[in-house]
Amino acid sequence: MAAIDQVLSVAQMRAAEQSLIDGGETVESLMDCAGKGAAEWVWRVAGGRSVTVLCGPGNNGGDGYVIARELLRRGLPVSIVAPLEPATDAARAARAAYHGPFAEMGKGGVFVDCLFGSGLGRPLSDELAALVCRLAEDHATRVAIDLPSGIESDSGQPLNDGLPDYDLTISLGAWKYAHWLMPAMQAMGERRLVDIGIGRVADAGTMIRRPHLPTPARDAHKYTRGLLAIVGGAMPGAAMLACRAAAHGGAGYIKLFADHHPQCAPDELVIDTSPLEHALADRRIAALLVGPGLTRDDAAQHRLSAVLARDLPTVLDADALVLLRPAMLAARTAPLILTPHSGELAQLFSAFGIEGEDRIGHLHELARKSGAVVAAKGPDTLVAAPDGELRIARPAPSWLSTAGTGDVLAGLIASRLANGAAPVDAAAQAIWLHGEAAHQAGPVFTPSDLVRSLAGAYAACL
Repeated sequence: MAAIDQVLSVAQMRAAEQSLIDGGETVESLMDCAGKGAAEWVWRVAGGRSVTVLCGPGNNGGDGYVIARELLRRGLPVSIVAPLEPATDAARAARAAYHGPFAEMGKGGVFVDCLFGSGLGRPLSDELAALVCRLAEDHATRVAIDLPSGIESDSGQPLNDGLPDYDLTISLGAWKYAHWLMPAMQAMGERRLVDIGIGRVADAGTMIRRPHLPTPARDAHKYTRGLLAIVGGAMPGAAMLACRAAAHGGAGYIKLFADHHPQCAPDELVIDTSPLEHALADRRIAALLVGPGLTRDDAAQHRLSAVLARDLPTVLDADALVLLRPAMLAARTAPLILTPHSGELAQLFSAFGIEGEDRIGHLHELARKSGAVVAAKGPDTLVAAPDGELRIARPAPSWLSTAGTGDVLAGLIASRLANGAAPVDAAAQAIWLHGEAAHQAGPVFTPSDLVRSLAGAYAACL
C-alpha cells in the first residue's frame, strides 16, 4: 500500500520526520514543503477572498507563517493573528521570512487554524479556545492545518468543549488517527493530504482503498469460487439478508442451515434443514457465518459451539459475539473474523478481560487474545488483525445507520472469505463494497436496497 495511505501516531510521525532529517532534510525545509503544499489548498478554497492565519508558538505555527507568505506572494489579502511568540528556531525563521501584516483579530473570507497541530496533549487555555472560536465564527470558511486545534491526535478526542467545525482539514506528511476517528472526524470537513516525503513506517495503520476484485476464471465453478454456509437461528430475516448480500460478494454457492424453510427465502437460495452437525460435515464448505438472527437461548449457544468446533474459516456476527467466550476458541486454528458494533465490542472487551479507554490499543489486544480479525464497525470502522495490522475505513454514508445493514456487511465479509481472501483482506474488501453500495443506493435506503446496489459496487472493483 502506498506511503500516502498510512496513518501515523504522534510518536510515529515524529520518528518519520527525524528519519527525513537524518537523511539530509532540515526542520526548515520540511516546514517549507508542508507550508507550500497547504498554501496550494488554501489558495483554491479562498477564491480571491481575504485570509486570516492563526499562528501558534510551535512548528504548526511555523507552517502558518509559510502559508501566509505564499498566499501573500500570490496576491491574496492576508493577515496573521499570533497570540504567542514563536518558540522554535524553525518557527522563528518562518516568521522572519513573512513580510505581511499582523492583526489582533481577523474577519472575512477564510480562517486558517495553525495554532496547535498533532502534538497537542493538553486543553487549550480559555483565552486561546475563545480566540479560535471567535475567529471561526467571524469567517465564512474554516481550514485546519494538520488538525483542528484542541484535538488529541491519537484518540480523536476533543481536549476542549465547544470547539468549532471546519470545512477543510489539511494533513501534513501523513494521516493522523484523529482524521478518521469519532468524534473528531465529524469536525474535519473535507480532508486533504500534503506529501512531504514520508516513507513507509513499520506498524502504521493504513486506509482501506478500493480493492481490485478479479472476475471468475474461465474454468471456475461454484465450489472453486467457494461454498459459504450461513447458520440461521430463530429470527430468519437477518440470516436472509446475510445470504442475499453474500450472493453478491463473490462466493459461488450460498447455503443456509436452518431448522425449517423460511417463507422469505429467494428461489436461488439452497436451504439445508438437516441436523446441524450433519450439515456442517460437508467437506466442500469453504467458510461459515453464524450470528445474524441467532438469538441468545440454549439452542443458539449449541449452534455457535457446533460451528466453532468445525474449525473452518468463520465469521461471527451479532448474537454470536454476545455468546462468545474465550474458552470456546481454545482449540481453533482456522481463521476467524469478529464483526462487532460498539455495544458488542464493549461486551467482547469484558469477556476477554480488556479494560480502559484506549480503543485502538484494546482492538489490538482483542485481536491478539482471540486470534481473530476484528472488524469494529460504526461511524468510524477499524479492522485489527492478530499480527498488529490495522486498517481504517473512510466514512461511509450515515444512511447505513439502520437495522439490517450489519447483516449485509456480515454476509459480504463471509462471502469474500469463502472466495479465498485472507481474513484481513476479506473484511477490508467487504467494508469498501458496503460503503460504495451505500453511496450508490442514495438516501433513505433499506437493507434490501443496499443489497441491490452491491452488484454496482462490485463492478467498480473489476
